[in-house]
Amino acid sequence: MDTKANQDDSIQPAEMPFLKQTEQLKKNLNMILSEQLQLAAKLDYGQIAKLIPELMTAERIFVAGAGRSGLSMKAAAMRLMHFGFQVYVAGETTTPAIRKGDLLLAASGSGTTTSIVNAAQKAVNAGAKVVALSVTADSPLAALAELVCILPAAQKQDHGKTMSQQYAGSLYEQGLLLLTDAIFQTLWAMEYSPAETLWTRHANLE
Repeated sequence: MDTKANQDDSIQPAEMPFLKQTEQLKKNLNMILSEQLQLAAKLDYGQIAKLIPELMTAERIFVAGAGRSGLSMKAAAMRLMHFGFQVYVAGETTTPAIRKGDLLLAASGSGTTTSIVNAAQKAVNAGAKVVALSVTADSPLAALAELVCILPAAQKQDHGKTMSQQYAGSLYEQGLLLLTDAIFQTLWAMEYSPAETLWTRHANLE
């Protein structure tokens, strides 16, 4: 029996020397940033740019996502609201019924998340448009979407670390946040309003 190996395996994170912790933090942050740069280099920007006119012409915009993807979409909804769009988050108690003329931005890495696929189906049934933000164009969600914006990242159940060293769907979820921020910045550059104007829409009941 390798006693030393067993002892090393028993070391808890809190016992890791401080210098080692700082080195790991720096290493991991650089790894995450590097993976995001690699992801950005693989994006089809012509495909994603097709989302811009859909946003500009929609009567109302709805966003949907589950888990961490949902948090990224809530952040996107906030920025789109700051820009002046009428935006709702699917599942919130005050979100109205979607209808013809509206747009649903549906995020699911796998494109199979039941709640998101169901939301997309309901949007289609109501006559609204669906844009999918996903890892794959071959999924139930993609089949319902008029436009699929691909983020070529690992799916959350891909544990092989062939596409990302990060846990689960982290690369996709981070990329989703960064991409939607880039979309906001692009909209802002197209139709510039002073930051002070956008700020008047920021929540004041925080």
